[in-house]
Amino acid sequence: MATHALDPTDTRFGLDRRVMLPGPFALASGQSLAALEIGYETYGTLNADASNAILVCHALTGDQHVASVHPRTGKPGWWARLVGPGLPIDPARHFIVCANVLGGCSGTSGPGSIDPATGRRYAMAFPVITIRDMVNVQARLLDHLGVGVLQAVVGGSMGGMQALDWAAAHPARVRNVIAVASAARHSAQNIAFHEVGRQAIMADPMWQGGDYAEDKPPAAGLAVARMAAHITYLSEEGLTAKFGRRLQNRDTLGFGFDAEFQVESYLRHQGLAFVERFDANSYLYITRALDYFDLAAAHGGQLAAAFAGTKTRFAIISFNSDWLYPTAESRRIVRALNAAGAAVSFVELESPFGHDAFLLEAPEMNRVVDGFLRAGA
Repeated sequence: MATHALDPTDTRFGLDRRVMLPGPFALASGQSLAALEIGYETYGTLNADASNAILVCHALTGDQHVASVHPRTGKPGWWARLVGPGLPIDPARHFIVCANVLGGCSGTSGPGSIDPATGRRYAMAFPVITIRDMVNVQARLLDHLGVGVLQAVVGGSMGGMQALDWAAAHPARVRNVIAVASAARHSAQNIAFHEVGRQAIMADPMWQGGDYAEDKPPAAGLAVARMAAHITYLSEEGLTAKFGRRLQNRDTLGFGFDAEFQVESYLRHQGLAFVERFDANSYLYITRALDYFDLAAAHGGQLAAAFAGTKTRFAIISFNSDWLYPTAESRRIVRALNAAGAAVSFVELESPFGHDAFLLEAPEMNRVVDGFLRAGA
């Protein structure tokens, strides 16, 4: 039973919603959830024939607050440069949906949710999840909202993986896919970085096997995990330009282990700020889902087979300084789509900001997204 009803006449910007959908909801692991709670936001109005819906998918540490002020941090939405009035994804033209992913900590069922069988938080008893599970949850949400076919699915990083998986799992439901700074699989290097973060969390004595109190999380471990991951979102060029070897609030070396360099202080700040808005167990579950992601695995290693017969149009966008999901990964997707006979556009954009470039001011990316969506409307 829904906790609210969608009002198609309500055009307020950034409607933060919660819905509880009945289960059971089957997962890739073979386990299931008795019910699904989903936290999501909507922007704009669904038109009469329900043809203007765009699903925006978030990255690892994102949430549903794609273009509205974040309720915890007070900061603008994570993709407010792309989504909003007068922007390529515009609530004046589109009905925009962004949902917190399964396993998240912003309103969607995850390890911090209450297990109806025990009345306690799931913690590590929550089933292990996959990107496909996240996509299937989104499909259930769209069913609830009365959206059959999406004008587009758009996402960057892990959001791009979800967008690609939409075309593989629900090809008849998506007309256009835009995948930015993403990949069709997680590499060994990606998995290695994630394992460092997970071990940092689990080594924190406050983790307590995942059964930590909400007011006593494994903050130190989660902060270190964030610091390690944040390095992968940047580029050597960007770090050098921003920090170099400049010292933090001092003129000479202190010969100690405080944050002597500006880059050290920056990373510590990133780690501490992250702890204020994210759950450690959710970090474990979502990074594991990313590690499992490999679109070709179910097709004998043939990525083109994942898109066989697709009618979906694709735009694949990469950045030249992104070493987390480098352009070579985007080209692999493009080759597979070409082999599948799909309509695909590809562009590599220049930026000194590494993987994070897709979240920053990127006029060229906006022009590409806007042109692609208008052409495929």
